[in-house]
Amino acid sequence: MTLKIKNTPPNSIQSGHNNEFISRYKLLFIFSVLLLPMVNYAAIWPVGPNKTYKYCSQVASLVQQGDTITIDAALYVNDAQVQWTKNNLFIVGIGGRPRLQAGSVIANDNVNGKGIFVVKGSNIRVENIEFANAKVVDHNGAGIRQEGANLYVSHCKFDGNEMGILQGGTIQNCTTTIEYSEFLNGGSATNPGYQHNIYINFIDTLIFRYNHSYDATAEGHELKSRAKYNIITYNTIANQQTTDSRTIDLPNGGTVIMLGNIIEQGPNSANSNILGYGLEGLTNLAPHELWIANNTFVNKKNTGSFIHLANGTKSLFLKNNIMVGRKTAGLIIGSPMTIDSSHNIINDDITKVGFVNPNNYDYHLASSSIAIDGGLNIALSIFGYSLLVDKEYKYLCDFQTRYFEGQVDIGAFEFQKTLSTENHQINLNFSIYPNPCMGWIAIKTKDKSERINLQIINLNGKILLEKEMQDKEILDLSAFPHGLYIIRTKEDQGKILKLIKTE
Repeated sequence: MTLKIKNTPPNSIQSGHNNEFISRYKLLFIFSVLLLPMVNYAAIWPVGPNKTYKYCSQVASLVQQGDTITIDAALYVNDAQVQWTKNNLFIVGIGGRPRLQAGSVIANDNVNGKGIFVVKGSNIRVENIEFANAKVVDHNGAGIRQEGANLYVSHCKFDGNEMGILQGGTIQNCTTTIEYSEFLNGGSATNPGYQHNIYINFIDTLIFRYNHSYDATAEGHELKSRAKYNIITYNTIANQQTTDSRTIDLPNGGTVIMLGNIIEQGPNSANSNILGYGLEGLTNLAPHELWIANNTFVNKKNTGSFIHLANGTKSLFLKNNIMVGRKTAGLIIGSPMTIDSSHNIINDDITKVGFVNPNNYDYHLASSSIAIDGGLNIALSIFGYSLLVDKEYKYLCDFQTRYFEGQVDIGAFEFQKTLSTENHQINLNFSIYPNPCMGWIAIKTKDKSERINLQIINLNGKILLEKEMQDKEILDLSAFPHGLYIIRTKEDQGKILKLIKTE
């Protein structure tokens, strides 16, 4: 069972709920005006139908390093391609989500045609903007073409572009973070199989979380990445109606962490394989390892395989996953050197799991589901990422805290057995406050006369604190590094009771 975890994305205001997003950006703009002189931003450049600058292309050559560009919510049609060349820019839609809709100007640009935004500067943030219909001469028209290091994209929508986000070439020491964003209908009927909802080339790390990428067209992928490290957590990545290719393609190996995703192949997919790994050569930085836990894989095609690995892959960790639908070519194609697989539900019949409504793409667990309490509590951390799920995807482009009692359920969702209190302190003999905490926690036993042996351990299973207590106690955690910890009673070794986060 987990408690509510505070999650603040890097360099961003935490939303947590999309219906609060627009109002937060109104406040963001107000505070930006007040605070910019203190943080040394050079200028704010407002763009809008009633502003001095009507289009982004009119300010792109004027901005300097550290500037903010605000775009009023409106429809912007047929603007020229915009190149952002300065570093540390913040480009944000305010008052709603503006829609930048490409047209003939970009489509007929034979010299510079790459897409709507070409991001050449480093450390650029793009938030709350919609990119649509980008098409260019070479069929790689992108909503955002990334050419600088460390792009951060949040709360955006990419609709009907040949490429939603395209990172081109090789960029050293680069992390691309994409979160809370929607991608659909990426692809090009003129050049089928080579355009995708998201295509990331050779960078160090892709962080892809809380996104909804679906229905790539013309045999494109919903997600393709050549990054050395791919951290893919709490997304829906799915094909439902269109003719796509693989749902996820990671063609050059490296390290992959996939946690809490809904991954679906539709009946019309041109490629019967859902996840491909290393199939264009294991050229990324070794070790070539996949860590795949608590995902829900669904194949609605009459043929298929779930995971296709290049021979020579070092290891495959595959636990707590639902993998349902036909597997005529086998569940796994290829032979990793080692495979650690357990606590998975594998069945050709999607209806056998006990989903709420699989025909309507709802893969939450019904009360009769065989996945309930069937998982393994994974106390393992890879490169600082815990494989113990603490969140689950929330429609649309959001997440919510994952609460569990006893054993974790298999798959991307946890069945909620009971209505819980605000703090979700269910059937426990102690409570804690606050959570998240900032250096201390108060612990109170439910029975004042009962003595309990309390342990705090890290996600690698190491006991960091052990204490016998009765009634109530305040514990000093100021020496603990920031992160997630497990609190449990010594007598109940088999259950994870609570998670806390120090800040």
